[in-house]
Amino acid sequence: MREIRKVETNESPPKVVKNLFNKDEINQFLKLYENLPTTVHNKKQNVVKKRWLQGYDKELEKKFYQRIKNEIGDFKLDNLKTDDGEEILGLIQESYAPIGLHVDSGFDLSTQIFKQILIPLTPVGSTIIFKNRYYKTSTNFTIDPEELKIQNLKYGQNKRSSEHLNLYGKKPFDSNIHKEYLAHEKIENLAGLEVELIYEWELGSILIFDRSHLHASSCKIEGKKIGIASFLKK
Repeated sequence: MREIRKVETNESPPKVVKNLFNKDEINQFLKLYENLPTTVHNKKQNVVKKRWLQGYDKELEKKFYQRIKNEIGDFKLDNLKTDDGEEILGLIQESYAPIGLHVDSGFDLSTQIFKQILIPLTPVGSTIIFKNRYYKTSTNFTIDPEELKIQNLKYGQNKRSSEHLNLYGKKPFDSNIHKEYLAHEKIENLAGLEVELIYEWELGSILIFDRSHLHASSCKIEGKKIGIASFLKK
């Protein structure tokens, strides 16, 4: 069972750090993305995922480690591993459709989860962070009966659950925020949730937030968006 009190000691409000990477470094990230092999092309979700493998750009790796450490202190990586069991630095996603309500709290309940990092590589997009938290394993929250039937999960896939609807009360979700940012979600699936931060993507900035936070992409996409997510532990 996860030791929630230990996790809570390192929790803090979501933080946006501006100008952490310059234009040349963003272009380095984009070049890295082009060079990496495709891990998953999920046509149903309309998303391409690439693991940030070590060794493709060692200079960029050092910059990433040092600048993140300057913001949050010591950390360990908790991303999915390669087929050879090697640590990766994060997951780069090219999305053509918004990703729904979920939590990236990991797959091992003995892990002391810490922070999650999001680095936008395209300028248009936004991410919604909710005040609501969840400490079990990584989960996609849904009321879709077909999604809820999915039990045979592959490595790195989130479980499906509607448990959230019994955890946070039944207060109707803000209809204005739903219309502007979360129109891809059924508003009934957001009952009881309260927004803490709406992060408007900006090149050079990063978003840092606790891995216990429920969150979702917004429906604001111009063609596609590319971003790097990295999951950290203590």
